[in-house]
Amino acid sequence: MAGVIDTSEFRKGMKIEIDGEPFEIVEFQHVKPGKGSAFVRTSIRSLLTGRVLQPTLKSGEKVAKPDIEEKDMQFLYEQGGDFYFMDTRNYEQTFISAEVLGESKNFLKESINASILFYNGKAIGVTLPNSVDLKVTKCDPGVRGDTVSGALKPAELETGYSVNVPLFINEGDILKIDTRDGKYLTRVATAG
Repeated sequence: MAGVIDTSEFRKGMKIEIDGEPFEIVEFQHVKPGKGSAFVRTSIRSLLTGRVLQPTLKSGEKVAKPDIEEKDMQFLYEQGGDFYFMDTRNYEQTFISAEVLGESKNFLKESINASILFYNGKAIGVTLPNSVDLKVTKCDPGVRGDTVSGALKPAELETGYSVNVPLFINEGDILKIDTRDGKYLTRVATAG
């Protein structure tokens, strides 16, 4: 155990460990009732499963500090459902399974930088930049004068991910995609 954290030190976004599982504090509230002792109402999200718990802790109670490390890493390649990353400081490589990556795998292209979260030396999460530029590999051609406001069509990107885009987008265009919700933001460059 790396140490302990007192409930008075709680901050939003802080990482804590309860029953051997790492959590991130989503919200907390110190409550001092007229009678009885003070307590802390918390809302915490598991870094392993994403489930949200709402435990109530006594004021002054101590919780474990998890063995968590965040590293800036660069995506190298995917092989057999495993995604390989390289630490940009010491060039060590590690792989992360598709299950751990979740939706993030849809936006990974060679040499993109990501922040990888490690718990007890094992990768448990990935944070990508808020947006990435990806090339359109397949979509119906845009038709001149086809300017129906708000009309969308499906387009397949270089990572295999499909996204709905405006009608004027063509194959070969480079698009900015929001990695948080997977939506089209804007066209960065046109084909040709």
